[in-house]
Amino acid sequence: MPNPLESLLEALTLSDTGARTSEDIFTGPSQWMPMGRVFGGQVLAQSLMAAMRTVAPDRIVHSMHGYFLRPGDVNLPITFSVDRIHDGRSFGTRRTQAYQNGQPILSMIASFQDGGPGLEHQVEMPSDLPDPESLPSAAELLASVKHPVARSWASERPFDMRHIPSPIYLGVEGEHVAHQAVWLKAIGQLPDDENLHRAALAYASDYSILEPILRRHGVPWATPGIKVASLDHAMWWHRFSRVDEWLLYVQESPSASGGRGLSQGRIFNREGMLVASVAQEGMVRVPDPSRASRG
Repeated sequence: MPNPLESLLEALTLSDTGARTSEDIFTGPSQWMPMGRVFGGQVLAQSLMAAMRTVAPDRIVHSMHGYFLRPGDVNLPITFSVDRIHDGRSFGTRRTQAYQNGQPILSMIASFQDGGPGLEHQVEMPSDLPDPESLPSAAELLASVKHPVARSWASERPFDMRHIPSPIYLGVEGEHVAHQAVWLKAIGQLPDDENLHRAALAYASDYSILEPILRRHGVPWATPGIKVASLDHAMWWHRFSRVDEWLLYVQESPSASGGRGLSQGRIFNREGMLVASVAQEGMVRVPDPSRASRG
């Protein structure tokens, strides 16, 4: 397998096809995944990179709303079409459609803004959580597990992720609550490209956002027959921070019903600055829900 960080950078380096109709057309590769489906965070980040290629350099993304329409195939490249919906004096809007075999797999709208002064406030970062250096990595926790998914999580991801209080890969320890926190950081240094860091943060934001739903019901990822799929993803970038430095992803699920669950997240840097907010609804199906703990 290639270096995971190199694979991420390759995936986010899109090719401009030169085709011009009413939209800008780009293509990008799919990263290998053990279950054969494109990772949602990958196509989100690539769709953002495509949209970023069509706006002025000083106009930065501040929000994105995307819907996952079909599972992607890791054996196929992805085509991205960008519609330049609007360019105003301060804001611009782009719609990106991601396609495989001529069918859309993701539809996303992103908004961009020129920087400027304004009112300033934020919620406080939790202050009573352990530092990432004191927590075990996925590689340390899953090194002895002989399964392709565990191997992928342990050594083939471009991000180091360390859970608080503990991960739910194989089991759910402690109280079954609908909240958790995750320290995350790229496994190596990324180029000094702020757009790349924003897109990479969108990529990483999809890894664990639905886990509070599973944690609340005592359902680990290793549950036989479990089915979890992202339905939509929204993200707001508040302030810039590098993703090759530790970030704290605080997550909670306010509701789950009807085979769906909603999770929300806040991402802080180590200085306590609120970097981004995230919301995602996902399909969550457990073979025998009666066995899941109700806390």
